[in-house]
Amino acid sequence: MSPIFVAVDTPDLERARDLARSVSSLAGGVKLGLEFFCANGPAGVREIAAIGLPIFLDLKLHDIPNTVAKAIKALRALEPAVLTVHAAGGRAMLEAAKAAAPGKTKVVAVTVLTSLDGGDLRSLGVSGEPADQVARLAALARDSGIDGIVCSGAEVKAVSETWPGGFFVVPGVRPQGADVADQKRVVTPRAALDDGASILVIGRPITGSSDPATALQAIATTL
Repeated sequence: MSPIFVAVDTPDLERARDLARSVSSLAGGVKLGLEFFCANGPAGVREIAAIGLPIFLDLKLHDIPNTVAKAIKALRALEPAVLTVHAAGGRAMLEAAKAAAPGKTKVVAVTVLTSLDGGDLRSLGVSGEPADQVARLAALARDSGIDGIVCSGAEVKAVSETWPGGFFVVPGVRPQGADVADQKRVVTPRAALDDGASILVIGRPITGSSDPATALQAIATTL
């Protein structure tokens, strides 16, 4: 199976359906985030899932343990392949999230968003560089019993070396020479995989193309 999950970030259900269909024979799955979910809800997720690709439900849940557990239980019928929560929610929340999720769903914790750098963290009162915070939160996630983390390609090598068997999601991946847009810690798809990524999340370089399938194929040939 391809390690590439295509980020279908649009509130337009028809557009999302067209994108998913166009990459269905090449992608490992599709990522549906807050933009899509807030506009279309569980019914929209079911429509995209009906195309036949695994669903990465990227909701980045972050609340008290009981609320997160109940939210995940409400999502159980969707049976996403991957579901995100925020590592900053703490150990009890992470444990509750894993306990509430369907058995086949990989629960992964978001560490430091790929749109943030060291200056952004310091403005939030977090000392050190992104790699330091990712390492701290990865250790927390591992010890909480969830399946893995979301981190940038800049940190995945160090984390994968300390977490054998972990599941590592790397977003913010850009082909060589592509526009990085609002991402700050980017690597190429090949580099991310070489450093230990389990799956890659790629959006705009594919979905912003006039021919998403061809764009995806071009990226896949570099892996």
